[in-house]
Amino acid sequence: MEKNINLVSLFEQSLRDLPEEKLEEIGIVVQVGDNICRVHGLTNAVYHELIDFEGGNQGIVMQLDEDTVSIFLLHSTIPVNEREVAKRTGSVFKTPVGMHLLGRVINAMGEPIDGLGELKADDRWPIEWEIPGIIERSPVNQSLETGTMAVDVLVPIGRGQRELIIGNRNTGKTSLVIDTILHQRGKNMLCIYVAIGQRQANIARMVRLLQENGALEYTVIISAEASEAVLNQYLVPYVGCTIGEYFRAQGKDALVIYDDLTNHAVAYREMSLLLRRAPGREAYPGDVFYLHSRLLERAGKLADGSSLTALPIVQIQSDDITAYIPTNLMSITDGHIFLDTQLFNQGVRPAVNAENSVSRVGGAAQTKAIKKMSKSLRLELAQYHELLDFAQFGTELDDVAKRRLARGERAMEILKQPQYVTYSFVDQALMLFLLRYDFLEEVKIPQIHAFTTQFVSYVKSVYQDDIYAVILESQDLSDEILEKLRTVAKEFSKLFVAPETNGL
Repeated sequence: MEKNINLVSLFEQSLRDLPEEKLEEIGIVVQVGDNICRVHGLTNAVYHELIDFEGGNQGIVMQLDEDTVSIFLLHSTIPVNEREVAKRTGSVFKTPVGMHLLGRVINAMGEPIDGLGELKADDRWPIEWEIPGIIERSPVNQSLETGTMAVDVLVPIGRGQRELIIGNRNTGKTSLVIDTILHQRGKNMLCIYVAIGQRQANIARMVRLLQENGALEYTVIISAEASEAVLNQYLVPYVGCTIGEYFRAQGKDALVIYDDLTNHAVAYREMSLLLRRAPGREAYPGDVFYLHSRLLERAGKLADGSSLTALPIVQIQSDDITAYIPTNLMSITDGHIFLDTQLFNQGVRPAVNAENSVSRVGGAAQTKAIKKMSKSLRLELAQYHELLDFAQFGTELDDVAKRRLARGERAMEILKQPQYVTYSFVDQALMLFLLRYDFLEEVKIPQIHAFTTQFVSYVKSVYQDDIYAVILESQDLSDEILEKLRTVAKEFSKLFVAPETNGL
């Protein structure tokens, strides 16, 4: 017996004397199914660690139990069998990052899916790590122009902000972010579009659209299709965020769009059900809030000036913004843009509901020119919608109410905007100038769009140096410029020919 004890102690001593790099912790697969396996023996494995399997597959540790660890497999095409050996790597899942990713379409594994050859990466970064603290950040005070007037004027977005886009199915959520990407051309903003659970046809259509408009050269598209494994749909927003953080680390401004986080939450719920986790409210696991908060908290503006802006999208049903996932996201983000089905059906595009939308950054993310011209616009729109409800019941209105109704109608018409057409802040300020100083009172409603856009073109072509360039440089409308604009507006009103009369 004593000899046995001595042999055991000698064996333990010899193991301790071995260099650590020669030791490998291995485990045995005890159960496989639904692209998930349980492994016994990986005692020191950590959450999200990458595990290598003997047959060539890899997996990510998603749950640590008393005797086993649960691992989701990265590749569904490589089989993993029971009693197969699994080995710890001591590393977490990493994604390729680099400026060469611009113009490419990749999947959650960091592999190209656009048929343009091998991907060149500058480095590989872990998809989750420590985020910058408060001391390293700076307040959001620089505008991120979306080119969409209803957003830039009513719910402005700043560089480094997190603004939720919320609405029913088919209300123009994706169209809004596509216009935002198109508008970033020449603005030193790199874009990352993350497609979660989208159809392949939609991604192909978007790639073609961005390519035709010259926007793909500053955009990365990361896609996890609806047909892919739930792990891919779970990983893909973190991959997109990591690439955005890399761009920010290079001193650039980056915009990351998550389309949409409803599918992300559903994918995580499916994973949790496979892991036998207890469901909570509306059958989602209790940590689904943490899932999204640790993703969105990574956006922000740093003290050196570089920023990462996040535009998450969430889909709701029957305009119910009080559902579990939307309310979670609204409490994490710095505001939300609500796209209303009723407005959409009435032909208001984009269908931004100003009353139910908010930006907690507000005027800090607006130029002085826009701020001056849109000072009372939100109030006027609220009054218009209230009076409209009365007018629909046949209530007689006094002259003041009628004037407010007519003004609100013109304001709504100005905020309408065709898809793929974006306006700079100068264009928006000039259009709002016409509304604020009552130059649209005599213009018929169907002619508002033509009048405002032609006025902008007139100022841009005839008064480029005197007015347009000055506003662009100063980002403000001085008293002198306002006086000049009044003269130009009177001059243009006499020259304007309505489209009906000139055959356009």
